[in-house]
Amino acid sequence: MRDAGILLPISALPSPYGIGTLGGAAREFVDFLAAAGQSCWQLLPIGPTSYGDSPYQSFSTFAGNPYFIDLDDLAEEGLLERSEFQPLDWGDDPATIDYGLLYRTRFGVLRKACARLDRESGEFLRFCEEQRDWLEDYALFMALKDRFGGQPWTQWPEELRLREPKALETAREELSDETGFWRGAQYLFFRQWNALKGRANQLGIRLMGDLPIYVAGDSADVWANPEQFQLDGQGFPTEVAGCPPDGFSADGQLWGNPLFHWERMREDGYSWWLRRIAAQFRLFDTLRIDHFRGFEAYYAIPYGDKTARNGRWRPGPGLEFFKVVNKALGRRDIVAEDLGFLTDGVRKLLKGTGYPGMKVLQFAFDSRDTGSDYLPHRYTPHCVVYAGTHDNDTILGWMSSAPKKDVAFAKEYLRLNSREGYHWGMMRSAWASAADLAVMQMQDILGLGSEARMNTPSTLGNNWQWRALPGVFTPALAKRLHREMKVYQRLPAKKGGKKSRSKMEKQGILPASPAIPQKAGEKS
Repeated sequence: MRDAGILLPISALPSPYGIGTLGGAAREFVDFLAAAGQSCWQLLPIGPTSYGDSPYQSFSTFAGNPYFIDLDDLAEEGLLERSEFQPLDWGDDPATIDYGLLYRTRFGVLRKACARLDRESGEFLRFCEEQRDWLEDYALFMALKDRFGGQPWTQWPEELRLREPKALETAREELSDETGFWRGAQYLFFRQWNALKGRANQLGIRLMGDLPIYVAGDSADVWANPEQFQLDGQGFPTEVAGCPPDGFSADGQLWGNPLFHWERMREDGYSWWLRRIAAQFRLFDTLRIDHFRGFEAYYAIPYGDKTARNGRWRPGPGLEFFKVVNKALGRRDIVAEDLGFLTDGVRKLLKGTGYPGMKVLQFAFDSRDTGSDYLPHRYTPHCVVYAGTHDNDTILGWMSSAPKKDVAFAKEYLRLNSREGYHWGMMRSAWASAADLAVMQMQDILGLGSEARMNTPSTLGNNWQWRALPGVFTPALAKRLHREMKVYQRLPAKKGGKKSRSKMEKQGILPASPAIPQKAGEKS
C-alpha cells in the first residue's frame, strides 16, 4: 500500500497559550490531514521534557507532557474558569515556544484544574490502577524534584537516591498532595490523548510515535529501575551513550544517557522493554524506533569524559531482543531509524526484523557520491522516505546552505525549478518513489526556510521552538496535497465508501470533501 503522512509535533500546533496542545488545533489538523489525502500523522516523543527542552530527554518514557493538556477543553469541562488562564502572559511570539515562561505559568493553572478533579470517580481510580506500574514512581519522582528545587535525583539525600523503603514510605505520606497532582495531570493528558487518537483513527489517520532508544539519566525510569542500567553502587553511570568522532564532529557526540544493562535485561526476559513498547502501542498505531543501530552495537563513553573520543563499541542485544518482543506483543508496525554509518551487522539486523528502514532525500545529493542509496531510483517499496527529518534543515534551508555542487546535483536529478518552489519538486520526488510511506515535515509543505528548523543536533538553544501560525492549514493547501496524493496513488484506501464519509461529514467529525479541480475531460 502506498501511503503519505506529515511530521508535525504536538508542540508545533498553533495555540494562544504558548505551546501546541491536544485541543481544538489538534482536531483541526486531523481534519486537515483527512482532507489532504494523508493517512499518517508522525509526531515527536510526547513525554514531559527535561533539561534542554528536548522531547528526546524526558522525565519519564511512560508519561505524557503536561504542557500538551488543552486549557480550553478543561474550561469546557468546568475544571477551569477562562479568567484563570486567558489573561496570563503566554509569550508575545506565536511562532516560537518560550519554555521558561511555560514552566513558570502552566503548572499553576493545571494545579487548579487537578484540584477540581473527582479523584474518587471510577474512571480516575481505574486509570491510576491500570498505570500503577509506572505512575506511582513517576508521581513521587516529580514531587521529590519539586521538593529539592529541581535537582537531579543523583543529588538527593542518599536514602532517597538509593530508594530505601522507609524513606520512600515517609516521602509518599508527606507529599501525598503533590503526588496527587502529578497523577491528576497524567489522567487529564491521557483522557485528551485518547479522544484525539479516537478522532484520528475514525478518519483513517494512524498516529506514528517516536521512541528514543535511550532514556534521560534524570528520569523516573532510571531512578525507579536502577538494576536495568549500567550504574555504580551510588546510582551514577559507569559509561554513557553517544556517537564516535566522524567527518562532521571531531569530538563525536556526547549524549550522556545511561546505558542499558543488556545482560541483566536478558535474564529477566527484557520485561522493562516489553512494558515500554506495550505502553507506546497503547498511544500510537505505528512506532519509529530511534537509533536502531544501537540494538546491534552501542557506543559507550566513560562517565565524566568531556568528549566522545574515548568511547568504544559494545555488542547490543541483537535479533534475539526483537524475537522476544514479537513473541510477547505480537508483530507490531515498527519503523527502524537506520540512518548514519551502517555496518553489515546493522543491515543484517534490519533484514532479520523485517522492519522498514528510512530514506532521507537531503542525504542523497552528495556530489562526490552519485551512487547513494538515498537516491529515489534505488528505493525498494519496503521503506519510509522523508525529504528531511526533525534533525535536518528544511528543504529551502538546505537549498540555501548546502554545498553548491550538492544543490546543483539535486536540481539536475530532481528537475527542480524555482517557479513552483524547490520544496514542491523535492517532495514530489518522494511521493513518486517506490517507498511504501512518504512523510513530509509540515515546515516543508508550508515552504519555510531555516528559521523553521526544529533541531540542530549537538547544539543547545533555539531548538524545539518552532510553531505553525494560526490559519496555515487551509482548504486550498489540503486541496493541493490531495491532488498530489491522487497523482502519485497515495490516497488512503476507502473504508465505508461515500455513504460512510457523508455520514461523518454530517456529524461534524470530518470536514466536507475538498473540491478537487479537474482537467477538461478528466473522470473522477
